[in-house]
Amino acid sequence: MLQFIKDLPKHVVGIHAIGEVTKDDVDKVLIPKIDELVKRQDEINYLLILETDVQNWSTGAWLYDIKMGIRNFTKWNKIAVVSDQKGVQWFTEVFHFFVPGKSKGFSLNNLDEAVKWVSAND
Repeated sequence: MLQFIKDLPKHVVGIHAIGEVTKDDVDKVLIPKIDELVKRQDEINYLLILETDVQNWSTGAWLYDIKMGIRNFTKWNKIAVVSDQKGVQWFTEVFHFFVPGKSKGFSLNNLDEAVKWVSAND
């Protein structure tokens, strides 16, 4: 399930992933918030709190997520992924080689630091 995080600055979209994540979750929660942000400011600052195993994302969810990422390829400014899965943190750190903007991985106990980083205007 994907849940929108409401307590963030207006220039940041925050999503909390728990349990099973489906194509419907991506389509109804993530994509509308990203589209709204791009329309409003033409760049994306994105915080993902991943409290589920990446294997809990359905194939449809991954495909929709990738499609959304490609559609907004030039709009990515900052991506912060918060997870205790070391592979996810590592992938987030090297992700900046594949997309414009900055990406950084954080552990769950560093959530406040992640929020500050993704919210900061560099």
